[in-house]
Formats: sequence, C-alpha cells, structure tokens
Amino acid sequence: MNSKRLLITGVGPGTGAAIVRRFADGGYDVAMVARNEQRLKKIESEIRGTKAFPVDVTDSASFAETLDRIFGDFGPPDVVIHNAVGGAFGNFLQIDPAILERNFHVNVTAFLALARRVAPAMIEAGAGAIIATGNTSALRGKSNFAGFAPTKAAQRILAEAIARELGPKGIHVAYLVIDAVIDVEWTRAARPDAPDDFFILPADIAGELWHVAHQPRSAWSFYLEVRPFKETW
Repeated sequence: MNSKRLLITGVGPGTGAAIVRRFADGGYDVAMVARNEQRLKKIESEIRGTKAFPVDVTDSASFAETLDRIFGDFGPPDVVIHNAVGGAFGNFLQIDPAILERNFHVNVTAFLALARRVAPAMIEAGAGAIIATGNTSALRGKSNFAGFAPTKAAQRILAEAIARELGPKGIHVAYLVIDAVIDVEWTRAARPDAPDDFFILPADIAGELWHVAHQPRSAWSFYLEVRPFKETW
C-alpha cells in the first residue's frame, strides 16, 4: 500500500473518476464510494491502488458500515473529498418535497456523517484534509433550482462550521465551487453547439483539488471558485 490514502464519494465518469486518477497518479491509495458498483469496478480494474466500495450514501446504516470497512481495509484516510451530489430541477411549486429531502441527505447529511467518521483519526494525527465540491447553487437561489440550491447552501455552511472547528487542530477543510458546465458525455449531448472552451474539464477540477489538499499550512484556503475563462459571473 502507498503511504497516503484518499477517500472519495460520488465517483462518476467525469469529475469523480478524474479525481481518483489524479490522486492515484500522485501516489495515493484511493477508496471509491458510489452507488454504481459496475462503474467502480471498471475504474478499479484500470487504475492501480484503487478499491471500490459501492453504497448509497443516503442509506445511513449501510454508509456507516462501509466507512468502517474502508478504515479496516485501508486505514484512516489522509484526504477526504465529498463529491457525491443530489440535484433536481424545478421551482418551489413543482418540486416534490421528498426530492428536496433526498438531496439534503446526499449533500449535507452524508457529508456530516463522513466528516464525523474521519475527523477523530485526523485530530489524533494533527493532519488531514476534508474537501466538499459545490457549485453556484450554494451561493444563490435561482427559481428553477428550488429543490437543489437550499441543500448546497447548507452544505457550504456546514463545511465552514467544520473548518472553524478543525482548522486549529491541524485539519484543512475547504469548499470548492465549480461555476461551470462540466465536460461529460451528457452535457456535451445537451449542448452540441457549445465550443470546447465553454466547458470545464474534469481533469482540471481534479488538479485544483490536488492543489488544495496539499496547500502549505501557512496559506490554507477555505472557499475557492473555478470557472472557464469565458464564463459570465
């Protein structure tokens, strides 16, 4: 096993897989969490030092058991990235409240459970990094994002509360806002006429997360934004 370990939730074909590859290339063993076991197993077969832990993070009991298994198989992680995301489109009259509740569970409750599980070992070690990936829904409540934005805003505030608690104990907590359309197959299909520089590349997001996870203690960031150079903001 390598000397460093990453635990990441929400490993999909875009950003999640790119993060896994970047940290594996950087010498980390990577514990991958997502619902899709087939996808995780494929990545596991392609990238050395990775291991699949399929689970739905909204199943609190199963998620807790999976985290215990990761600690048993890998040991405590040095870096944790909560990339799992629950989203939905619709205004407040259209959304099903149950969808909002599920999104809250993915974006906030699972992040809380994850941070609570990994923090004690990091506190004992006096080091570690916990990072959540967000988007501009964490900053503003647009009409069509009523079932999504409230949960991402809560996630951002939770991350800040965790950062204020753990920072003085030597643990770096950060929140990365991705203000962009991520370059994956379904976003390309939805915008077939968009130029290449309209999209943000998953590998570049992963590169920024690598940078944040390895910032020197004298210059830690908490809140960061990334966007393509042409993005209006």
